[in-house]
Amino acid sequence: MPAPHLSLPPTDRVLSPLTGWTRAHWEALADRQLEALVPYATPGFAQYRLPGRASWSGVVSDGLEGFARSFLLASFRIAGAGGDVDPRLVERYAEGLTTGTDRGRGSGLDGEAWPELTDCSQQMVEAASIAIGLHETRPWIWDKLDSRVQERIVDWFSGFVGGRTWDNNWRLFQVVSEQFLASVGAPYSQTDIDGGLDRIEDWYVGDGWYTDGDGRNFDYYIGWAMHLYPLLWARMAGPDGDGGRAKVYRERLSQFLTTYPHFFGGDGAPVHQGRSLTYRFAATAPVWMGALADCTPLEPGLTRRLASGTARHFVECGVPDERGLLPLGWYGTFLPTTQPYSGPASPYWASKGFLGLLLPADHPVWTEREAQLPVERSEQYTALPAPGWLLHGTPHDGIVRLINHGSDHNPLEGPATDDPHYAKLAYSTATAPESAPHAWRRTVDNHVALVARDGTPSRRRRIHPISCAGRVASSRHDAQLPGFDEEFPIESTTVLHGPWEIRVHRVQAPAGVTVREGGYAVADETSVHAERGPGWALTRTESGVTSAVVALHGWDEESGIAREVEANAYGPHSATPYLRSTGHLGGSGVHVTLAVLTRDVVHPQALRESISCEADPGDGGQVRITFPDGGTVTV
Repeated sequence: MPAPHLSLPPTDRVLSPLTGWTRAHWEALADRQLEALVPYATPGFAQYRLPGRASWSGVVSDGLEGFARSFLLASFRIAGAGGDVDPRLVERYAEGLTTGTDRGRGSGLDGEAWPELTDCSQQMVEAASIAIGLHETRPWIWDKLDSRVQERIVDWFSGFVGGRTWDNNWRLFQVVSEQFLASVGAPYSQTDIDGGLDRIEDWYVGDGWYTDGDGRNFDYYIGWAMHLYPLLWARMAGPDGDGGRAKVYRERLSQFLTTYPHFFGGDGAPVHQGRSLTYRFAATAPVWMGALADCTPLEPGLTRRLASGTARHFVECGVPDERGLLPLGWYGTFLPTTQPYSGPASPYWASKGFLGLLLPADHPVWTEREAQLPVERSEQYTALPAPGWLLHGTPHDGIVRLINHGSDHNPLEGPATDDPHYAKLAYSTATAPESAPHAWRRTVDNHVALVARDGTPSRRRRIHPISCAGRVASSRHDAQLPGFDEEFPIESTTVLHGPWEIRVHRVQAPAGVTVREGGYAVADETSVHAERGPGWALTRTESGVTSAVVALHGWDEESGIAREVEANAYGPHSATPYLRSTGHLGGSGVHVTLAVLTRDVVHPQALRESISCEADPGDGGQVRITFPDGGTVTV
């Protein structure tokens, strides 16, 4: 339940039978967050210097971030209400714009003036939010600013013209910011705008999916950046100025949204995968954008149910916190969920999740009855070949799992690294990866590893997709071990059947290494129950979320539990079940694992006895699996 400090309207179980939330809940949540920021404002409201770890850009940049990202939220609230809000809200942001662009107010820690826009600076990110906010609130803020203040704002934005950004979603910050300059009759570069929009064409991979820059970079940035900014740009440019691009962007977003609801669990939680997860509600931004741009394939009641379910999920888990702030983390403060560029105001990109407030109160999204999520309707199997993912949702427990055979967040060539939010075999709406450094070094959960004699585990760095269709997906990665110049290929295939994942690993390995595979890490506030037996291991939280691994072929009888403390975004106590085979003979081998994540009661030994697995000998031999219901699959 939400903490008592967050006062929300009564639920409406007629209009919203699944969440109880209405537009009034969204407005109340927005108002609470905006009001909670006031004590952290600098005297002229140009910066909001929030408590928490500073980013690598420093305190002043973080203060600008606090203004810009909260201004985005304020702009949706102001424009969505037609200006009928507490006048102090409008006044605060008008004053902040005035103060922040006044170089006479001093710079650095003792001043309030915003840092100038320079190439690849964090200011570029924040400028885009300010540009969108100014556009959406034009009648209430921009048009009422003194002309000298308008000129100063234009001068600040002009740092974008001809500037260089990072070659990823940052190109779009330049696009929307310079389009704002164009909209107010200020000098801008059409070349910059066209160049940024042309560049994202190189990253479009089909089926509504982009990669965020070169490589296989698939995560929530596709929804809250690659789809969002082009259509926000189109709102600024207007139908006469978009050159026909908006039609393409609407078609792509429509394609993307056909499967996007499959990423959300029955409790509203999004799948926990990718970077910048501290933006939380922002995961709902593309769903609202589809309604706003009139291109959504989703029924209005599903749009609201998805968005309200996600917001309610976080509220019930204590977000915002007792201060009304969004901490750096997933629920409470948890820094391994963040990146070095994350500062204390970074979570306020969650403001994108309030885009729906721009829709009028009588829009069908707000007036039609809620509709069920896909995972609430039936068992779901969704293949997404573009990112190389399988999504699997089970209605009886509301859990959605993401099977990852395609996203690694690495360049296509050159050195590659691994990251707990990209390198795992699977993610879900009920679990998070073990991402604290001490746990990540061991990399047990949702990973198959070759473990050297000194205990060093191999990593899953660059993922090479092989196939993704129906209920089956495959990929390859090359394992490295200390003392060996060569790499050892591991080809992994995941087969979905009922609530289960069958993982088949064809391993090339030197003699003497250990092969190890972990299941999902489950976490809780107090403790995690664990059991293990010959060829199986199980962990379970107090709330009943259960992770199990069962050996089907190629494993020794050895199993184990890897326990961690302060390593998981879902709770301070976490544990992962794993299987292990020691003393690999060298050459090729096949290991087959049944992995389970459920809220059901699990009997691992019974599962092991009821599923048969036959593997042909030799490199690349077929594996035939027979299930208790008589179904068979050959990999």
